[in-house]
Amino acid sequence: MQYIRSHVLICAGTGCVSSGCKSVEQAMLAEIERQGLTKEVKVVQTGCFGFCKIGPIVMIYPEGSFYCYVKPEDAADLVQQHLLKGRLVERLLYRDVQNPKPVAFFTDIGFYKKQYRVALANCGAIDAESIEEYIGVDGYQALARVVSQMTPAEVIHTVKASGLRGRGGGGFSTGLKWEFAAKAPGTVKYVICNADEGDPGAFMDRSILEGDPHAVIEAMAIAGYAVGARQGYVYVRAEYPIAVSRLSIAIEQARKLGILGQGVFGSTFSFDISIRLGAGAFVCGEETALLASIEGKRGMPKPRPPYPAIKGLWDKPTLINNVETFANIPQIVLRGPEWFASMGTENSKGTKVFALAGNINNTGLVEVPMGTTLREIVYDIGGGIPDNRSFKACQTGGPSGGCLPAELLDTPVDYDSLTAVGSMMGSGGLIVMDENTCMVDVARFFLEFTQDESCGKCVPCREGTKRMLEILEDITQGHGTAADIDLLEELSVTIKGASLCGLGQTAPNPVLASLRFFRDEFNAHIHAKKCPAGVCQELLTFSIIPEKCKGCTLCKKVCPVDAIAGTVKTVHTIDTAKCIKCGACIPKCPFKAIVR
Repeated sequence: MQYIRSHVLICAGTGCVSSGCKSVEQAMLAEIERQGLTKEVKVVQTGCFGFCKIGPIVMIYPEGSFYCYVKPEDAADLVQQHLLKGRLVERLLYRDVQNPKPVAFFTDIGFYKKQYRVALANCGAIDAESIEEYIGVDGYQALARVVSQMTPAEVIHTVKASGLRGRGGGGFSTGLKWEFAAKAPGTVKYVICNADEGDPGAFMDRSILEGDPHAVIEAMAIAGYAVGARQGYVYVRAEYPIAVSRLSIAIEQARKLGILGQGVFGSTFSFDISIRLGAGAFVCGEETALLASIEGKRGMPKPRPPYPAIKGLWDKPTLINNVETFANIPQIVLRGPEWFASMGTENSKGTKVFALAGNINNTGLVEVPMGTTLREIVYDIGGGIPDNRSFKACQTGGPSGGCLPAELLDTPVDYDSLTAVGSMMGSGGLIVMDENTCMVDVARFFLEFTQDESCGKCVPCREGTKRMLEILEDITQGHGTAADIDLLEELSVTIKGASLCGLGQTAPNPVLASLRFFRDEFNAHIHAKKCPAGVCQELLTFSIIPEKCKGCTLCKKVCPVDAIAGTVKTVHTIDTAKCIKCGACIPKCPFKAIVR
């Protein structure tokens, strides 16, 4: 019998793959073989560890040692020092921005301390391409229990009692949605996993599919049993090749073991899953547009009701949940609804996964109990703002949410609290912005995104978002007027109330939130023709402070259009008519004499 004394876990999520984890794995395998350890040490590719900024990440068990920024040339030290001599390789250990002392174990790293993993429980812990490893962590036990010991009604009651709400953005009761689909008349029904993750900066669903695809498969089969469906579809964007590959492998593995297909676990219940690839249209995250895309039509929403649970795919009752929602189901069944409901707040149970990005020290994927404050996420988990800059705002809910200012940092992250302050939970994107961010430009960016992604079916969204974008562009270019603010607010009300689907109904949210909390910046752009953050290029004027200029000529040398005049040891000047406002001169000046 082969005895494995050490496991080397290498993060192989998209972030670490792009950082070179494959080369690290090959180097580790080669060094392990060279040292004669192939029978004692096993190298495992896992899903995302979450701490994307510091990849490639390697963890070595049973010690649980955590190594970051690992390169192929580090393999020799890891094998010879750690695996052979039991010594930590200190130069590869994690060091916090605020504290340079090396941290040996991930449980001691601030990024992980306040996290509690449910949906991400197996990501980074198992080989995503091994059904045996998933079974080894109680995988498919929930499905086995459901088909052998529970009625469909009992399964639905369990999900309802847990308080789980949809993690895709709407926040509707998952149990109620399952109940509606179960009660819908008809013998042909479908279960769909919505993995069309399109929010800028969001990668929650992708990471779950890459790191724990069997959990989603198991949950979809449980849902199929509960609502009376025999076929499921995973609608995933084609831009996620690693997720698609691992999901495909997992589906085939489940079929071979009789977990999918005819007679699941020898029962009378049959269920199978197919994959449908999306072309990256943001609007296809909306349920009815997603259904149209699966049917081979252009992805455009339809009026509701009827809702998909009553009349969905090919006009049959269809249950649709997103990846994160499904990822919670097996553990709810195994550990009980009371366990899940014990976490979170009164109306927002369980945990929530966030993609933490932007101007923050610790970027990555985090999962926290509902009710955790924005301050805890940004500072305790995210490590604060780089270079000691000030926090300015954070965007929750992606293009459908809003920017919240520093005075709302103590807002609990749950469905009701975020809605109350003018934002929303959304699918889980959380983008942090520092003092150098222009909030008018941020509003323009999100409006540009939703306008570009509008399917064009309804006039309020198609024309209204276009007009709002034109107004915001005018403001950022110095052509704004006082009347523009009133017009933006008027258009927002009309678009929110008259648009056909959620994309249009929420498109004005970033603009409204920015106007609510950062109206002074809009006024500065309109009345003073200034961008306080120095971002909007058309409103910038570069000049040289004579008292600070030493005539070193460094700025003149980097100017691409010869807009800077002056000789050695004389005060330089900038010809504003020639200046293209590229900003190349500012970092070159050692005396900080150039301002904008």
